[in-house]
Amino acid sequence: MYDPTVARLTYRALLGRRRALILFALPALLIVIAIAVRALVGADDQTASDVLGGFGLATMVPIIGVIAGTGAIGPEIDDGSVIYLLAKPVKRPTIIVTKLFVAIGVTMAFSALPTLVAGLILNGNGQGIAVAYTIGALVASLAYAALFLLLGTVTRHAVVFGLIYALVWEALFGSLVSGARTLSVQQWALAIAQKTARGDIVTSDVSLPVAVVLLVVVTLATTWYAGQKLRALKLAGEE
Repeated sequence: MYDPTVARLTYRALLGRRRALILFALPALLIVIAIAVRALVGADDQTASDVLGGFGLATMVPIIGVIAGTGAIGPEIDDGSVIYLLAKPVKRPTIIVTKLFVAIGVTMAFSALPTLVAGLILNGNGQGIAVAYTIGALVASLAYAALFLLLGTVTRHAVVFGLIYALVWEALFGSLVSGARTLSVQQWALAIAQKTARGDIVTSDVSLPVAVVLLVVVTLATTWYAGQKLRALKLAGEE
């Protein structure tokens, strides 16, 4: 269920275009913010949690997920070049799974590692906050990559819808409407981060069992459906 050629082409598409500038810019911004906050406030656990949760997990991780998830397949569908890929002797579910692995890898690399570095700068991993949010970023990367990869297969406006979900649903409704938090990838990731951190600074409105189940279900369901949508694409001459 993994094709090295498809993976290489996908990595090249993600890291060789203008979207790569955003992939590098957001983590760099988080590091700059962490340095500035540490210089102004000093090592404070609550401040570290606010920065890592408010900008890192709530903004940076989903936006990187949008770029990586939709960029893994969306441009190929938009410009029609996906037809050449589908004409290869590679099963379509294999294509989707391979692209998902690439999207997850890129999302993790550009979100989890900067989160860890920023956390160490902010408070030296006091109360395990840096590691907790890093684990949260890793977990969130799975669901975001799968969710936005699906968007890339079903609509030409995947980036727009992805940003609406990331910035409106996750950041706005997820923080203001209690019922919406249950359906928030951010809250699922926080539930796992909360289990890892010491003390009660990292909190989630979703219980750990519910978070784990929803993460698994959403990741698997969106991946399966993306495979079905790709399978439904017809090549010229196909019945």
